[in-house]
Amino acid sequence: MPLLYYTEPVARLIQELNKLPGVGPKTAQRLAFHILHSPLEEVRALATAILEAREKIRYCSICGHLTQEDPCQLCRDESRDPSVICVVEEVRDLVALEKTRQFRGRYHVLHGALSPAEGIGPEKLRIKELLKRLEDKTVQEVILATNADVEGEATALYLAKILKPLGLKVTRLAYGLPVGGDLEYADEVTLARALSGRREME
Repeated sequence: MPLLYYTEPVARLIQELNKLPGVGPKTAQRLAFHILHSPLEEVRALATAILEAREKIRYCSICGHLTQEDPCQLCRDESRDPSVICVVEEVRDLVALEKTRQFRGRYHVLHGALSPAEGIGPEKLRIKELLKRLEDKTVQEVILATNADVEGEATALYLAKILKPLGLKVTRLAYGLPVGGDLEYADEVTLARALSGRREME
């Protein structure tokens, strides 16, 4: 989008918004004008929220969830079952599963899925950290809750291959979930059924 007709601060705002995922040039322009037309207090509140989130939030050293305190609240919760770990691709998938209130075990966030086309191999995911968590033999079952797309299936198969020899029960979410779908977009009832109907991987 030509930015020659905008004054420098406006052009810069549009350029920065355009860097956000899913935000194209036209959307960036609409967002920029929305911000410019908003009351100054609201704009300051937005800027402060962005800065505070970036400065104060980090990843839990145990599960990889977003947190202000390390370990995170879920890892500190002693009422959760330490014998079951649910492996998800992203934090938003963890949140989707938590909303079902059906899972009371622990989580492990990989921060991605295997994708050779994008140069994402096992070394770029939090797989070593997962294996380290299994060393004390507390965990009896690992639920592979990666997405039902090509990358998610490849990741689940790879993990099953390295986890099964450890003598663990390795299960996969049942698929009432749509093929090619992301966990974060599934409704809570569907996710709850997928959890309760999970199948053991061969």
